[in-house]
Amino acid sequence: MFLFDPEWVHHTVFNLLKVVHRIPGIGSLIRGVYQVKDKRLERKLFGLTFPNPVGLAAGFDKDAKLFQELSNFGFGFIEIGTLTPKPQQGNPKKRLFRLPEDQGLINRMGFNNEGVEDVISRLKKNRGVLIGGNIGKNKITPNREAVSDYIECFEALFPFVDYFAVNVSSPNTLNLRELQDKEPLTYLLQTLKNLNDTKSSPKPILLKIAPDLTDEQLLDIIEIIDSVKIDGVIASNTTLSREGLISANKSETGGLSGKPVGERSTEIIRFLYEKSNNAFPIIGVGGIHSPEDALNKLNAGASLIQLYTGFIYEGPGVIRKINKAILEQVSS
Repeated sequence: MFLFDPEWVHHTVFNLLKVVHRIPGIGSLIRGVYQVKDKRLERKLFGLTFPNPVGLAAGFDKDAKLFQELSNFGFGFIEIGTLTPKPQQGNPKKRLFRLPEDQGLINRMGFNNEGVEDVISRLKKNRGVLIGGNIGKNKITPNREAVSDYIECFEALFPFVDYFAVNVSSPNTLNLRELQDKEPLTYLLQTLKNLNDTKSSPKPILLKIAPDLTDEQLLDIIEIIDSVKIDGVIASNTTLSREGLISANKSETGGLSGKPVGERSTEIIRFLYEKSNNAFPIIGVGGIHSPEDALNKLNAGASLIQLYTGFIYEGPGVIRKINKAILEQVSS
């Protein structure tokens, strides 16, 4: 598969998995091979019960086309998106690059998705998969009007997802990361929190942050969460750093994921956990390619973890290996 264009491979594999799962018994066979069911893996957070702490990060199943099939591989939860109010094509192709020597990916996708309304018909058919909805703004929406895009996504998805991830940290939408500054971020999160509080059964709201934030900015994040009272943080998104890379595609623009961001994301998890005195749950994501990587995140303070690039490089077997390693740690 690595001989072909990564984006083409992604869509081809999606189609293949759809077709294969139409064969009677295939779903149960895959579940038998990959799923690990054990009460000790359950995590109760935000009023939700996660079957296990290993999730699929946003960006893989943006338009909620394969979440049911992907859940068969043993994920405890799946985050769809990033979704925007209106459909958009994203940035021009080619926009996804493998860095095999570094075990990383660079993407400059640009929130390509079919729009928030398009996914609802598929989410209505959900059969028990715990779903996170990752929301963002359209490229053409100026930052001063960004809150309206997040509100639109929040309202549309509210009946169909279990939690929300507010994405202001992608490097591939022009000026989006400016929304991480203290004043606009506080306003955005407070607006969503106020809206959430009007619901009879509010949904958890988490903030997805960049790995490129300074310690001062991370302290601001802790302060904002304390004041606004959202439910947690996802740490972290892709990085703009290219330090130490050796692969041929290292100079491509976009966000870098995979092994190269692993150490930094773990540092951020530990910093937030310690400086906040474990005041809120953290979902750890970035560079998880092995059980050891996963345990490092959990031991640093993450309550849950998510895979993306590691899932691509290591295959679905890594989910089972991680859950088995967690059980071994619990037993020891």
